[in-house]
Amino acid sequence: MWDYTDKVKDHFLNPRNVGKIEGADGVGEVGSLACGDALTLYFKLDGEGRIKEARFQTFGCASAIASSSALTEMLIGLTLEEAEKITNEQIADYLGGLPKEKMHCSVMGRDALEKAITCYRGDAQKKIDGEIVCECFGVTDRQIERTVRENHLTTIEEVTDYVKAGGGCGNCHEKIQAIIDAVLGKEPLAAKRPVHLTNLQKIKLIEQTLEREIKPALNQDGGDIELVDVEGNTVKVRLQGTCASCRKSHITLKHHVEQKLRELMAPELMVEEVSG
Repeated sequence: MWDYTDKVKDHFLNPRNVGKIEGADGVGEVGSLACGDALTLYFKLDGEGRIKEARFQTFGCASAIASSSALTEMLIGLTLEEAEKITNEQIADYLGGLPKEKMHCSVMGRDALEKAITCYRGDAQKKIDGEIVCECFGVTDRQIERTVRENHLTTIEEVTDYVKAGGGCGNCHEKIQAIIDAVLGKEPLAAKRPVHLTNLQKIKLIEQTLEREIKPALNQDGGDIELVDVEGNTVKVRLQGTCASCRKSHITLKHHVEQKLRELMAPELMVEEVSG
């Protein structure tokens, strides 16, 4: 159960300004049902150029509904110049904070607002800003760079919490890390010179990596992992404890065990589960 503030709960249970505005001056749509979150934001201006009405329609979790509701409250009475300065952190702060795993909901609100303002200014068909880095969730390098910079992010996991990038197949992790390093001013790591290992040396290194880097996290949840065999670049393991019966065990293997072994040992390693 997420640790939601009272204000998040209030905006989730009693969302403000739900619905569509007919003849809206600005409309912004972000997300998709396939990704699990979708938001459409509407606003209408008064005769002096201030937002007199803001409404939303969303499909998503409690944080998505609460963030959208909060955003509409924040917008009413602002000029577009004032509105476009709203950040995702301000949306989260308005709610008294959001769990880090749900910060992407506040980012989604900010992105919907930007699209709605772009729509009003007559550039609704604006070309995608940047190149797609995360194919699973359609997130661009510019979106990741901006989010890292604005929220002082330092890890791939934090980027996933804020914009979902990297939370699918994991193929974009290297690109996300490169963006983080560029924003933080880090020099890219020099490519490691390949070292030929005997199968016995490889097994020993894998066992050490499992013991030091992987088992502790699994043990915390009542799970464990056992190295069964190594055939070439295929690492055969057996999950134990709660991990063995978990429906998401394949995610644990690919996005945690395999990723860690590739990162610390060799990028060509593949992890395969052995049953029984």
